[in-house]
Amino acid sequence: MFSFALAVMVGASVALMAWGVYSIFAAVPDEDRSYLDRPPIGFRLLWPLVRLVVFYLGAKLSLPYRQATQQRLRSAGVDYSLSPEQFFAGKLLAALIFGGFSYFVVGILESSIWYVLFGALGGFYYPELWLKETRERRHKEILRALPFYLDVITLSVEAGTNLTGAFTQAVQKAPPSALKSEITRVLRDVRAGKSRAEAMRAMADRVDMTAINTLVSSLVQAETMGSTLGPVLRAQADQRRTERFQRAEKLAMEAPVKLLGPLIMFIFPNFFIVLIFLLVSKSVQEGVVTWAPLVRALTWPG
Repeated sequence: MFSFALAVMVGASVALMAWGVYSIFAAVPDEDRSYLDRPPIGFRLLWPLVRLVVFYLGAKLSLPYRQATQQRLRSAGVDYSLSPEQFFAGKLLAALIFGGFSYFVVGILESSIWYVLFGALGGFYYPELWLKETRERRHKEILRALPFYLDVITLSVEAGTNLTGAFTQAVQKAPPSALKSEITRVLRDVRAGKSRAEAMRAMADRVDMTAINTLVSSLVQAETMGSTLGPVLRAQADQRRTERFQRAEKLAMEAPVKLLGPLIMFIFPNFFIVLIFLLVSKSVQEGVVTWAPLVRALTWPG
């Protein structure tokens, strides 16, 4: 009788816990993502938990933090995938996962709260590293594609097309890239009623790159002053192409310095081991030295 009552109590407790968890998740409203992009894979795997954290803790984030995070998400090109609240929720969940993983892995060898704290801290800042790498990768892609786009826009303008038509030609002729997405967004803003200068300034704010800021400033100033856009665009294309070659030369000059570490740590020791072995073998063959003293010198005492 006692065992039956205990089983009933355990079953009721489990049922209540399951109902409580279900109620917590059921209180989260559905999200309309018909106009949004898919989240990154890491966030997508934890999406129910991300929505849960956003619903209960998202409103507690300060306005300056939201604005700064939104700018960084926009610069990385994931502002239509993640909101600042969802990004912060991902950081909290990553801290919990990394901290738990550190506890189970390191706890086998030594139980210490410091390992858990370091793991949680690393997990909390891992999304920041991912966002930084995504932003840098997107900026490099834009810099690589910018000279080609400027050439197409320059040819279209010199052929008599206005700047909006030149942007359209560049989007139609160029392969898919991050810059193509930004120019497409500029055209969409212009069709929505924004002026061309406002749409280009919005693109410069989104991308947050020196090259794009300079290009937009030059185009807006040329349109305001009534200057011809062809020479301005051609000068910008030449400058961007020169900067691309300079970056390639800089990377080529940095390559020997980056190879120095692996050479010293991995290649040189093996080379000297082989060289010393050949010298010792030659000396033994010629009778200069014998193996016995070498074996005694290398043998562990006792």
